[in-house]
Amino acid sequence: MLLNLRKSIKKILQQNILDERKDILHVLVDYIDEKYSKGQRVSLNFICTHNSRRSQFAQIWAHTAAAYYNLKVSCYSGGIEVTAFDQRAVASIIRSGFEVHKEGDYNPIHYISYKKDVKSRLKCFSKLYADPVNKSDSFAAIMTCSSADRKCPLIKGAERRISIQYEDPKVFDDTPDEINKYDERSLQIASEFFYVFRKVNTKFSI
Repeated sequence: MLLNLRKSIKKILQQNILDERKDILHVLVDYIDEKYSKGQRVSLNFICTHNSRRSQFAQIWAHTAAAYYNLKVSCYSGGIEVTAFDQRAVASIIRSGFEVHKEGDYNPIHYISYKKDVKSRLKCFSKLYADPVNKSDSFAAIMTCSSADRKCPLIKGAERRISIQYEDPKVFDDTPDEINKYDERSLQIASEFFYVFRKVNTKFSI
């Protein structure tokens, strides 16, 4: 892991997860346990309306947490509309210690790295959840916002639908609290997915 990211992870691991959130997160833990117990590949597609903030945070942190605990998990993200990976969210990811390489202008691609290894980096950009870069079947659809959860009663190809919702930091855009609120939401998402994979790892490392 990159040095500054390791510092962020140390903080992440110190976060307290509320009991009501643990109940929600354990639905995902149980799904992953079930897949592993059958010797099956685990694929997660994180979905919010625009694939611009929360679902991007979730994909990046879940990918990183799985790697941290040496678990084989494929992480994707998408939306029901295409916009762009919001630059405020990108800036928050950079502050957390990730390396980011940007290509393009309109809906640019951001290559996100948690270590000095091209093979480990994620290709992040706003896209539909059914975009060809995402797995088309046998995945869990993780609904990270209420709007997408409400507007998409059916996620084609998903074998499981799990609601793990987060408040949108967008409401703080262009306010004095913008940076703190984006970092706060990123930290919450990070701490919850590190919790998920820590629980999975505990069971399957015995």
